[in-house]
Amino acid sequence: MDKNRLFVDLHVIQTVPPSCINRDDTGSPKTAIYGGTTRARVSSQAWKHAMREYFKEVMTEEELSKRSKRVVGLLAEEIQKLNSGLNGEKLAIDALTKAGLKVKIDEKKGKKAELDALFFISSAQIQALAQLAVDGCEEKESFKKALKDIPGFEIALFGRMVAADPSLNYDAASQVAHSISTHAVHSEYDYFTAVDDLAPEDNAGAGHLGTVEFNSSTLYRYATVNVSELKKWVKNPEQIVRVFAEAFIYAMPTGKQNTFANRTVPDAVYITIREDQPVNFSGAFEEAVMSRNGYSKASIERIQEYAEKSYRNFVEIPTYALGTGEGIERLCVTKSVKENLETLENCVRELLDKAGEAE
Repeated sequence: MDKNRLFVDLHVIQTVPPSCINRDDTGSPKTAIYGGTTRARVSSQAWKHAMREYFKEVMTEEELSKRSKRVVGLLAEEIQKLNSGLNGEKLAIDALTKAGLKVKIDEKKGKKAELDALFFISSAQIQALAQLAVDGCEEKESFKKALKDIPGFEIALFGRMVAADPSLNYDAASQVAHSISTHAVHSEYDYFTAVDDLAPEDNAGAGHLGTVEFNSSTLYRYATVNVSELKKWVKNPEQIVRVFAEAFIYAMPTGKQNTFANRTVPDAVYITIREDQPVNFSGAFEEAVMSRNGYSKASIERIQEYAEKSYRNFVEIPTYALGTGEGIERLCVTKSVKENLETLENCVRELLDKAGEAE
C-alpha cells in the first residue's frame, strides 16, 4: 500500500423539511432512481457552490478564487492598481492571449471583452499576470506559468478544466457526491395565491395564482479530500481540509429558501481519516429505509451497520474516526463539531509530518 495516501471522508445524515433546494429544468426538485425507488437528490454542483459561498465568510478575499468569463475586467483593474496611467483592458487582453486563453469581443454588450468560456482563476494568479503586463513582459511561457502557479485552495480542491489549453488543467483534490435521500420520496405541490394590496374592495379574487413542487427527505451526503494531492498546491493543507469540512457540514444550497425556510443542520456527522482509499457509504441505502416514525435514526443505524461490515470485509479501519450526533457511538467517540474540526486539523498535520519525516 502506498503510504503517501491520505484521505479525509465526510459522511453526513441531514433531514430537510418541505423544500426545493435544487431544481431541474422544469422547476421540480431533482430526483434519482436508486435501489429501484425514487429518491430526492441534490447535485454535487449545487452543494459545492454553497460551499464556495461559505468560504467567502471564513477566508480572506486574497485567498479566494473566481470563476467567470469576465476575467479581462478583473485583470484590467489589477493592472491599473499597479499603474493607473496604463490601458488596463488592452494589456489584460494581451496578457490572457499570451497565456493561451481565447478572448472575444461581445458586440451585444457594448464591445465588452470576455473569455470565450468560464475560467477559474485565483487572486494570486491575477496579481502575477498583472505584474508581468505592467513590466512589459513578452514571453508567452511566463504568462502561462503565472496561470499555472499558485492556484489557490479552491482551484486545488475543485479542479480546473481548460478545453483550449489542457496544460492549465488541475486535478481536483476533492470529490463531492450527489446527495440522495435514504428513503423513497414522492413530490407534493403547494397551491398558493398572492393578494393585490391595492385591489378594490369588491374584487375578492387573488392577484396571482401558482403552484410550487417540493419534497422532504433525510439525505445521505458524502465528500472526500485527497490530502496528498492537496498538499502539492497549498502550503497549509490541514487548515484547508478543516475549512472544507466545516463548509460541507454547514453550507446549504439556497433554492426556494425564502419560500420554505428549510435551513437545517446535520443529524449526524462521521469523519474518517484513511490511508488506503476513500469509501462512500451510499450502499447502506441501496435498500430504501422504511419507517413510519422518521428516517434519521434508522439512517444513522444503517451507516453504523454498513461501515462495520465494510471494515470487516473490504477496507481498513480508519486511522482516525470522529463523530458528532447521537446514534453513531459504535463507530467513534462523539464530540461537538467544533472539537472534531480542531482534532481533524491536528490529526492531518500529524500524519503529514510523519509522511514528511519518512521521505
